Amino acid sequence: MSYLVHRDCRHFRGDIPCKLHKREGVICDGCSHYDRVDQRILIIKLAAAGDVIRTTPLLRRIRSERPHAWITWLTETPEVVPPRAVDPMGADEVLRWGYDGGLIIEGTPWDWLILLDKDRPAGALAARCNALMRSGFTLEGGRPAGLDEAAHAKLLTGIDDKLNRANTLSYPQEIFRICGYEFIGEEYVLDPCLEQSVPDGIPKDRPLIGLNTGCAPRWKTRLWPEQHWNDLAWRLRDAGFTVLLLGGPIEHEKNQRIACASGATYLGHFPLRQFVRLVGEIDVMVTAVTMAMHLAIGLKKRLVLFNNIFNPREFELYNRGEILEPVPPCECTFVSECDKHCMDRIVPERVLDAVKRQVAALA
Repeated sequence: MSYLVHRDCRHFRGDIPCKLHKREGVICDGCSHYDRVDQRILIIKLAAAGDVIRTTPLLRRIRSERPHAWITWLTETPEVVPPRAVDPMGADEVLRWGYDGGLIIEGTPWDWLILLDKDRPAGALAARCNALMRSGFTLEGGRPAGLDEAAHAKLLTGIDDKLNRANTLSYPQEIFRICGYEFIGEEYVLDPCLEQSVPDGIPKDRPLIGLNTGCAPRWKTRLWPEQHWNDLAWRLRDAGFTVLLLGGPIEHEKNQRIACASGATYLGHFPLRQFVRLVGEIDVMVTAVTMAMHLAIGLKKRLVLFNNIFNPREFELYNRGEILEPVPPCECTFVSECDKHCMDRIVPERVLDAVKRQVAALA
């Protein structure tokens, strides 16, 4: 039996009918929706969630340069990579890191493999893949190595604190160069999750200032003292701003205490997609370096960002925020624990002034 099958069509699934067949009854022969894929690109960026989000500007450039490419993204957090069905700039396929994802990756021939993680499991999987062109990192002798000068430079900033502090490139500039591009301000690709309901009780008054009070548990050095959050919430409310406390389960009790002490609004913690929807409601976020920071950037919110242990040049805020650092500055680089408590030196008065500047800059 002769039966035409377009295996190179973007809509082809193989194990089940394509959505267009189910919706319109079309078959491959003579199908007006035939969308030929001319190359397959694999992006491996597994973690952390914030790093995955801030890697998504690459999708915009690849889509513009290679409009007929199929893009697969392998990650530990597929929830933060929009599929093409949600955003035309999104990935065609988002696979979760694990056995099934690894099998699919290994069983597919790739025209371009982009590995942006330096950890060994990702490198080991990439080494087993069949790819015509590779960018980013690899394994040499079982250890991470850069595939070219740009990737090698990125590798060095991760193992040498002095080079890290001397680096003048933002993260998007670094990863774009690794892929052979120059970064020209491409924004994040992020699903705003508008199908999610806005949590009950969200304040109506504007501007709404979101205080994201936590960060990943391992990074105690990034935490701003609870008393400072209390003080800031008081000062913001006294200045006429509406304040909403943000965080996850780890910050729940702390946020309850801050709300009780300051009168700020706290609605609880939410699943990721509803949290994204909630962040979409605020006007300015005050936060340490966290996934929520990247959500705010992706949603084009204005930002007051606390930084101490990172090179501030790595952050791309798209001219929608400012970075506050301890005075005098932190002496450490990328450490999870320190007894100098430099974050105490970012005083609430400075933060209040920064929030006022960001509010004034709202369109």
